[in-house]
Amino acid sequence: MQTVEIYTSPLCGFCHAAKRLLKAKNVSFTEIDLARTPDRRAEMRKRANGGHTVPQIFVGDTHVGGCDELYALDRAGKLDALLKG
Repeated sequence: MQTVEIYTSPLCGFCHAAKRLLKAKNVSFTEIDLARTPDRRAEMRKRANGGHTVPQIFVGDTHVGGCDELYALDRAGKLDALLKG
C-alpha cells in the first residue's frame, strides 16, 4: 500500500470529504493540518506545483490534486490501483 499524505485545514468541507473517502476505503493517511503547521504551506505549494488550495493529496510520489480529482479517480476505477502501487 502506498503512503498517502493530505494537506488540510479544519474548516474545509472538501478536506473532510476527501478524508471520508479514504477512511471508507480503510486507507491510512498522514494529515498535515496547515492551521496548526502554517510553515508547511510552502512545502505543499512546491510539491503541488503551485497548488495553494486544500486539500492537496499525494499517493506515494503521485500528486492526485484535490478532493474532486480524488473522487474522479475513484469513479473511474483507478484509485484502488494507485493506492496499491
